[in-house]
Amino acid sequence: MATAREIMHVGAECVRQDETLTAAAAKMGDLHVGALPILGADDRLQGIITDRDIVVRAVAKGLDPQETTVDKLSQRTPIWVDASADINDVLQAMEQNQVRRLPVIENQQVVGVISEADLATHLGARQVSEFASSVYSAPPNN
Repeated sequence: MATAREIMHVGAECVRQDETLTAAAAKMGDLHVGALPILGADDRLQGIITDRDIVVRAVAKGLDPQETTVDKLSQRTPIWVDASADINDVLQAMEQNQVRRLPVIENQQVVGVISEADLATHLGARQVSEFASSVYSAPPNN
């Protein structure tokens, strides 16, 4: 059975909790990604920020992205898996929490991220279908 380490995108870039939404959005644009893990001052995972968070939870509500820091949008306990987690645990975490991107942790550090694209390229059609049905049938979690 595959593990999180085997299907993750290695070397995920992160954003610091005190960086602005503008800086986070620029980093996403430069990296061609839609989400970045958020690290605290201790370099530990504090959450994840998505392009949707920036638009729907900040800009649309009138927050200034040049002044607002990413920690203002980090609202819950981060969802993550250990690098040694088996693929069934990965799918369970993503489906239960209705997330499309999942940070992978090893020795308390972010070592990668698993995205929908990673699932699509590493899993069978049945597993991808079950994941998509579970996550896309749920209302947005903003």
